[in-house]
Amino acid sequence: MPEQKLRILTYNIHKGFSAGNRRFILHQLREALIQSDADILFLQETQGEHLKHKQRQKNWPDCSQIEFIARDVWSHSTYGKNAVYKLGHHGNAILSKYPLSHCENINVSPVSWASRSLLHATVQLPNSEQALHIICIHLGLIGYERRQQFKQLSDRIDQHIPPDEPLIIAGDFNDWTGQAEKRLYRHLELKEAYKTLHNQYARTWPAWLPILQMDRIYYRGIKPIYCDRPSQPIWKRLSDHSPLLATFKY
Repeated sequence: MPEQKLRILTYNIHKGFSAGNRRFILHQLREALIQSDADILFLQETQGEHLKHKQRQKNWPDCSQIEFIARDVWSHSTYGKNAVYKLGHHGNAILSKYPLSHCENINVSPVSWASRSLLHATVQLPNSEQALHIICIHLGLIGYERRQQFKQLSDRIDQHIPPDEPLIIAGDFNDWTGQAEKRLYRHLELKEAYKTLHNQYARTWPAWLPILQMDRIYYRGIKPIYCDRPSQPIWKRLSDHSPLLATFKY
């Protein structure tokens, strides 16, 4: 059987607002995501509900942001709340052109004021006998948070994902201190797609002049053949993060 290809994109969408919350850009963001032609989207900071924005933003969709983005393109989706507050909630989401199953949102928050979670699902890829495990992640801003979250992520993988089953973990790692390498590679033999192909992590924040290496795509049991920041100028005018786009062979 010839090798198949899978195209994925990870992106912190900043709740559908531009940097500094100056403009509501969810409609333009959706068009950019469609143009990326990704089979699976790993999205962070997706707004599940916000009562004030719904009243004040004239272009606010009549459904959740995930439903709005996915409509007519990605037939399967799952959403996990990270932060819940009086006016609504936001969290991680996975949108897929292929069926998702065994979706679970795992709370990894050490503090109540900075809710974080891992969104774990499996996807059945075309012409593949094995299901692909996928985890969308958004880690904490503080070092001790991330250390605990890396351990919880490692425990999750050890307990729920056999070593011979393919896995992709993508999202906003907030890992400018470089903890992920020793946590994910040494123990779990996970490699990072951009670093594999370019010998360094991608700089993805801030989007208009990327300096920090915040966003990652880790993998095992599947082969990356492309990984880069999309180069179209529009991405600099959307979220405060740049997305990462990768293609894998399986």
